[in-house]
Amino acid sequence: MQRFKQWQYALLLLLGLTVVFAACNNDDQPAPVLSITGINPTSAPINSTVTITGTEFNATPASNTVTFGGNAIATVVSASPTQLVVVVPANAQNGTISVTTGGQTATSTQQFQLSARPTVTVAGNITANTTWTAGNIYVLQGFVNVDNGATLTIEPGTIVKGGGRETDPSGNQRGATLLIRPGAKINAAGTATNPIIFTSGRPAGQRARGDWGGIFLIGKAPINQPGGTLLEGGVGGTTGTFNEPADNSGVLQYVRIEFSGIALLANSESNGLTMYGVGSGTTIDHVQVSYGGDDAFEWFGGTVNMKYLIAFRGFDDDWDVDFGYTGKVQYGVALRDPNVADVSGSNGFESDNFNPGAPATGPNAGLPLTSAVFANMSNFAFSGAPSSAPTPGGSGPYQSGMHLRRNTAISIFNSVLCGYPEGLRLDAQPNTTNTLENATSGALQLRGIVVANTNTPVRGAQSITNDQATGFFNTAAFSNRIIATADIATLLLNPQNFNLAAPNFLPQAGSPLLTGAIWDGKGTDAFFTKEPFRGAFGTTDWTRGWANWDPQNAPYN
Repeated sequence: MQRFKQWQYALLLLLGLTVVFAACNNDDQPAPVLSITGINPTSAPINSTVTITGTEFNATPASNTVTFGGNAIATVVSASPTQLVVVVPANAQNGTISVTTGGQTATSTQQFQLSARPTVTVAGNITANTTWTAGNIYVLQGFVNVDNGATLTIEPGTIVKGGGRETDPSGNQRGATLLIRPGAKINAAGTATNPIIFTSGRPAGQRARGDWGGIFLIGKAPINQPGGTLLEGGVGGTTGTFNEPADNSGVLQYVRIEFSGIALLANSESNGLTMYGVGSGTTIDHVQVSYGGDDAFEWFGGTVNMKYLIAFRGFDDDWDVDFGYTGKVQYGVALRDPNVADVSGSNGFESDNFNPGAPATGPNAGLPLTSAVFANMSNFAFSGAPSSAPTPGGSGPYQSGMHLRRNTAISIFNSVLCGYPEGLRLDAQPNTTNTLENATSGALQLRGIVVANTNTPVRGAQSITNDQATGFFNTAAFSNRIIATADIATLLLNPQNFNLAAPNFLPQAGSPLLTGAIWDGKGTDAFFTKEPFRGAFGTTDWTRGWANWDPQNAPYN
């Protein structure tokens, strides 16, 4: 009996051990975990490679999303389950690195620090095909001319800095200026995530309008001035008698131009982007000009067509059209600092044929008439009651949302001008009525325009009376509207519309700006996307990702 009990105990013990061993041999394993175990190196410049080690990466490079310090997405060069080799993106910031794949995200415990890129100084003439890479920072000194049919190619993410007067190697005190001469090209095709940046050569916090001379594109499309007319700003050279409407000066896409516009001669300043005779073969879209020392964009003749333009905190005019420009522009926004304007009186649009405006004789003289067509433009100056007094931070006052004069035949469709002392100033020289004649004949068309928050919505100037200008603008078939300051809330502008640090231009749901566009007359041109909205924005913010609203403090290294 005793032996039987001992046998029972042994059996129970064996059964217990079997259960224990069975539990220990359970094949269930925790799911594989994405992780980052190392970064090498932990400090590197833009466009260099970094190796990330870890677990459960995807062996297909494109299936891994790698970000540096926030939203800067890197290119993955090679991938294995335990290693990624990536290129530091142009907009990378200091901080951690994250990898996302298969619905999981891992973040490094190590901090990544950007280091300075090598600096390359550029001066003089570029007469052979040249490429500037994102791995370097290029510092311009004096006038840099791309000439002799050469093409200057600039990689996405490249930073180009303009030196001040003191850096001019010629000793002539010329602020750095990049000039693309007739027959030459620039190929500056950035991307939304890697824009190309032209900016001041000064450190963050010390940058100012007029630090350098900006960019000149000089093409072979028609200009209505006689050959030999000096180019504005004293940059050397004169207008030609070219007649090549489809001329190609290259590409500017996803480009920022900051702190340019300098008085290179007395009363003759450069702009952010200055265009002389630029032809329709040229591609220009997604360009932001910020803190310009004169006009943001100025067209002297030419036929180039453009889309998606930003003029931010400029000094003088935003869209300046002269000398027979006949191209088309769609989607542009200008946001002004109400404390800064020019002594000449800053305008949204300033459009001339030339001074005094009447046709002249000789090759390329007098014609073509300035007859550009703009659509879906938004200009914002004062959020409160506009002031025509000299601005405290500038040299003069604000004037008009649209100053149309000197025989211009510009046309503007489905656009918003908000917060100027004057909305429209229709102007013709004494003893002439040519600007009014262009308006009444249909050569100058204003359709679907909203003039809001102005002291004087419409006025005539010189030989055009207020009644004549008002009668034209208020023609019922043109669908133009005037919104009084007291009624500005009815437009349902975004609450952040005038926020200089982080603007948001998308109208609120139900805004009357989201409807009411009119596309007749010159607006029927196939170039234009026939949007239902008025102004530059409907429900899509096309500035997102590539624009910068604080270039003063950007760490451009």
